[in-house]
Amino acid sequence: MKKMLSLILVALMLTTTMASCTTLEGKDRGAIIDMYLGTEVYDFDPQKPITDDAQLRYMTLMYEGLTRLDENGKWVKAMMQDYRVEVNDDDDFSIIVDLGGLTCWSDGRTVQAIDFVYSWKRLLDPEAQREGASLLYDIKNAKAAKLGDASIDDVGVAAVDTYVLQIVFEGEVDLDNFFEKCASIALVPLREDMISRIGEKWSTKTTTILSNGPFVLREIAENGQIALGRSAYYYLDQDPDSKEPLDKYVIPYRLVNRFTLGDEQAQLDAYNSGELGSTIYLDNNLPLAERAALKKDAEVTDMMATHTYVFNTENELFAKPEVRRALSLAIDRDAIVEMITFAKPATGYVPYKVFDAKSRSSFREEGGDLIATSANLEEAKTLLKNAGVSGGSFTITVRDNEVDMAVADYIKGVWETLGFTVKIDSSLGLQVSETGVTSDLFQDAYLTGDFDVIAVDTMMQSADAFNILSQFAAAYSGNGADMASSTYDVIGHISGYNSEAYNALIDSANAEYDRAARTAILHDAEKMLLEDMPVCPVYFLQDAYIVSDELTGVDSDYYGMRNFNGAKLNDYMTKKAATDTSEDTTAS
Repeated sequence: MKKMLSLILVALMLTTTMASCTTLEGKDRGAIIDMYLGTEVYDFDPQKPITDDAQLRYMTLMYEGLTRLDENGKWVKAMMQDYRVEVNDDDDFSIIVDLGGLTCWSDGRTVQAIDFVYSWKRLLDPEAQREGASLLYDIKNAKAAKLGDASIDDVGVAAVDTYVLQIVFEGEVDLDNFFEKCASIALVPLREDMISRIGEKWSTKTTTILSNGPFVLREIAENGQIALGRSAYYYLDQDPDSKEPLDKYVIPYRLVNRFTLGDEQAQLDAYNSGELGSTIYLDNNLPLAERAALKKDAEVTDMMATHTYVFNTENELFAKPEVRRALSLAIDRDAIVEMITFAKPATGYVPYKVFDAKSRSSFREEGGDLIATSANLEEAKTLLKNAGVSGGSFTITVRDNEVDMAVADYIKGVWETLGFTVKIDSSLGLQVSETGVTSDLFQDAYLTGDFDVIAVDTMMQSADAFNILSQFAAAYSGNGADMASSTYDVIGHISGYNSEAYNALIDSANAEYDRAARTAILHDAEKMLLEDMPVCPVYFLQDAYIVSDELTGVDSDYYGMRNFNGAKLNDYMTKKAATDTSEDTTAS
């Protein structure tokens, strides 16, 4: 969904503190910042498929992996403190990673090597839908385990000491490439004790979500808001007598994302009126009609994401690639971008910030334009005629927000000029059961293939094109194998697409360790994918934000997500500050 802008507003409020960590001066514990970072999210499992950029916005504040990508796309150490390369007697190429034991989970337990082992093996569970699984296929037996051809215990990752992780590879690998992938949200550590005890709904409740990032989830849609609090355990000295400042690594006390203001126009009206105090930050969620006027003041960054229409190729209407290409050709992507302002027309499936053969060079720029940004209705009609298709009825499934709906309305119109009858279904949102369990019906429809055409934000899980392109090859989809079948049949991509020629290309890319040669294969794969077109890229997402003088120190990561660790709110003690009362460390 296109939350290219949202509101962050400041108001007056008092709250509480943690008891065992060093406070700031007096009762001052930091600023509380009201914001609109993204729409409501109920599930914070970083390994589930991400179909909405709002999911990633929250989770990048909550979790941290071995590495991260800085704003220039260079990998830097995060949880990993150091590493060394080893070659054993069997000529296995491996690395030993030292975590250092310097940070803790949100319950105070240190992050340990076993947390990475559990998380990565969970990603490789052959019975789980995990689109990020191929990120680990450099590791010995990882691919075989995902396909049910090897035991999960045979995967080459192990905790050799409390804070020491050993990773054994299939062969010699490009370590820069591997560490870039380690920055993915899909490869952050997870807690086996909590997940095994609670089950798959662990990631839907604040009381059962344990995270290791700078912020901790405090509320999920309670009182009309999602609240993130500064972690009391993020790289802080855990000695009760420590004099280390509470805000050494994370300055704001709390980030509160409020949904009570209403729709996009109500958010903007509140901003313009100043009725809630000083608005300090706009990100993500402004009315379409207002965006052009804001463009001159906005900081605009490319995101590693593509708004994509996924076809169900098992639907007879979409069985022929000529039909799918015709539907793509009918779309004027330039017109869509002019309408939504903060985006670029998709000229391929892989967006601009994904790396090419050389780190931090652009895969998209090197690959060139594979899709025309203007419409060609005549060619579209010719393709349909040659395919023997003169029309038919189908539904576009979208999330219920202004941008996605506006794009769907436009696409519905142009597809109807080709003779199709098109409906738009935006009814699949969050549903709360009688037992209080929340489900995302849109996500469920995507995961089960219960759609004709579905509009998703395809979020790159890595700055490497392999993961996103490999998902269309059956053995790399991340959907594992049917363990109930006698032959462990591989479960392919959500779209139903399965091409032997494409599978062979991805196999050859996976076996190629020279990055330049491998990237050349991936360019060929993208060309083939867009000839067959099981997915229709519409536009590349951009993030646009405006920061007033009231707030400084807001950074962005390479994925285009916000980093509030160093955010400072001017004069927050007279605006909205947390003061010391009786709250303990786990609630900070």
